[in-house]
Amino acid sequence: MNLSVVQACLTETDLDRIRRAADHVRDHDTDQVLTDLLPGLTADERADVARHLGYDHTAVLVFPASLDGLRDELRDAGLDPGPVVPSVVVRGRLTRRYGAVLGDSPVGIVHVPVAGRTVEIFALPVPSGSPLEAVAADERSAGHESHHAFAVTAPGRVIPAGLRTLLTERGGAVPDGGGYNDHENVTVLYFRTAGHRRFELRLPGRQEPLPDPALALLDVMTGAWATQAVRTMAELGIADHLAARPGLDAAALADLTGTDPDALRRLLRYLDGLGLLTAADATYHLTALGEPLRTGTEFSMHPLALLYGGPFYDSFAGLPYAVRTGKEAFAHRHGRHHFRHFAAHPELADLFHRGMAASAEMFTPVPRLADFSAARRVIDVGGGNGALLGRILRAHGHLEGVLLERPEALAAARPELADLGDRCTFAEGDFTDSVPPDGDIYLLSRVLHDWDDDHCLTILRRCARAMRPGAELLVVERLLPSSTAAAWDVHMLCNVGGRERDESHYRRLLEETGFTQTACHALPLGAALIHAVLVDAPLQGRGELRD
Repeated sequence: MNLSVVQACLTETDLDRIRRAADHVRDHDTDQVLTDLLPGLTADERADVARHLGYDHTAVLVFPASLDGLRDELRDAGLDPGPVVPSVVVRGRLTRRYGAVLGDSPVGIVHVPVAGRTVEIFALPVPSGSPLEAVAADERSAGHESHHAFAVTAPGRVIPAGLRTLLTERGGAVPDGGGYNDHENVTVLYFRTAGHRRFELRLPGRQEPLPDPALALLDVMTGAWATQAVRTMAELGIADHLAARPGLDAAALADLTGTDPDALRRLLRYLDGLGLLTAADATYHLTALGEPLRTGTEFSMHPLALLYGGPFYDSFAGLPYAVRTGKEAFAHRHGRHHFRHFAAHPELADLFHRGMAASAEMFTPVPRLADFSAARRVIDVGGGNGALLGRILRAHGHLEGVLLERPEALAAARPELADLGDRCTFAEGDFTDSVPPDGDIYLLSRVLHDWDDDHCLTILRRCARAMRPGAELLVVERLLPSSTAAAWDVHMLCNVGGRERDESHYRRLLEETGFTQTACHALPLGAALIHAVLVDAPLQGRGELRD
């Protein structure tokens, strides 16, 4: 490509931008640039990052009248530019941004050494009166191509992959394209920060590219397809069939499931891509990811697949309503609250309780994370099918338990707790009205996230009123800001009108109702166990109690 046209003419605005870039390169080190770009990183994290990369250059895009004579003009400005060569990557980005208006205009790149680093100058020639003047104005205003760059010094793939993870998950950077530069044998990866500033990583050699943003967005947008594919896999019992007879082909699976062989083969190909099974020589095998969809196993997620792909999937179609109004979409679509709707449909209530049992893995550490040695009576408030209470009673033979629940939940709990005999009693009731007294330890497992703050305060006050000072309260919930809790927070908004909270939020609710938090432990499946003790027994009539 011939980059020579006519005499270059940089505006004073562009010369000033180049000078400021040179000053930045001269006056800043790696830690300063990281602090400026990614303030979410701690000092220790920045120091660790800086062991494996270094501040390499700052880039600006300028708009001379042409590329011919650009080096001379930069020399006149006191700089020492290298040769002007084509910049394929930036030209491609500009073409995607502005389309045909760019025509066949070249984009040059020239490197200017400054204090052991570089100012990288991209130059798009914009003749006077050209339609490209509008492009230049937009780019100067938005600064799309302005960025700082870090060169990764660590060889191999492990450390660069870890750096990318740290910068995105802890630093909050968002991938913004990139590719392999065969002229320099480096892979360039672009990122955007929360403040819409850009930086790049320069990795030695050819590295695995980051996902294309549009393709990544398509993956997110088609997540509903994956939900329904998993639901269909569960409904057809494919996991059970492959567990019993590994290596079945599509025709045999179609016979077993009563499905169309070609349609099933297409589903199996998609499930293979999702990682739930693998295909080898036209036969199929269950993977570890697909294993929890088997029925009859401890913590089987089979009922959850049906629940998430069924009634909860339908209610998520009303998420825009929930976001606009702050009211749950489930009631909007079904005419009544989720709990009342499920109570009126026994088959859904059974599916719900089996689905909740699928998440009971989170309870496994609880019996050893709390001290039950001095307790005699444990009261599980709204404990569903009693999975947590049963685990505690079986681990501590001296304890007696009480499960407070609605009638349909107790019906599901009785067979689950039948082996405990007279050590477990069942109390039919509503915890917003009253809670059984005389317990040493009270349990609130996945209860508070179903409700808004006012109802949570009511529930906690009912518990406090039933308790004596010094009695303990164990709360099991998912805690923000984890990504799991953030997803469940939207689920609660959509389906029950509740919310997930962070630890400090729960601490405030507890303190307002006479409790003091004493500990918090992580549990499986992204949950947490909050320990609290009642230090201020409520006086009769104190506080708001909503009936």
